Amino acid sequence: MTRRIVVVSAGLSTPSSTRLLADRLSAATSAALRDRGEQAEVEQVELREHARDLADHLLTGFPNASLSPVLDSVAGADALIAVTPIFAASYSGLFKTFVDVLDRDALTGTPVLVAATGGTARHSLALEHAMRPLFAHLRAVVVPTAVFAAPEDWGATDSSSTLAARIERAAGELADAVTNRPRAARTAGFDDVPDFTALLARQH
Repeated sequence: MTRRIVVVSAGLSTPSSTRLLADRLSAATSAALRDRGEQAEVEQVELREHARDLADHLLTGFPNASLSPVLDSVAGADALIAVTPIFAASYSGLFKTFVDVLDRDALTGTPVLVAATGGTARHSLALEHAMRPLFAHLRAVVVPTAVFAAPEDWGATDSSSTLAARIERAAGELADAVTNRPRAARTAGFDDVPDFTALLARQH
């Protein structure tokens, strides 16, 4: 089976360490899915290319022809990898603008891997106090391992806490979530109804 993975990167520069981290996470997730007998179809979304489109959406309430397919891709993804630079101890304004224009049900039940880059390791806490609650609010399924990359992480190779090890662990968790956890139904009005079929199956 082929799983659709959408990778949203909010880096502002070219080249961008945020995009580099996004690429490494998507490659590791593809490899993890192959290890589980599945294939990955990866779509990269660079938010800097849609900055004006996002502003137009905020002003008009409607996505233009360039932004609409991006929003559709995110809503239809089997999993999302979301990577942002950290500014002022939180996700970037560009990243938040993208989240603001998503349909409120777009990520319901979707496995999400959150990651970030920053100038100091002290900013890594933003993943837990900003990124994780944001996607929990959107009713996404955020994998346990969040990945933060500070400048000194890129060359570290000497312990299990290195960036490479964190990427591999997070990618494995996302692959497990994609292959083992069925996506939640998004039928209007039934978001909070338990899956009684699954509950009864566990009884036997």
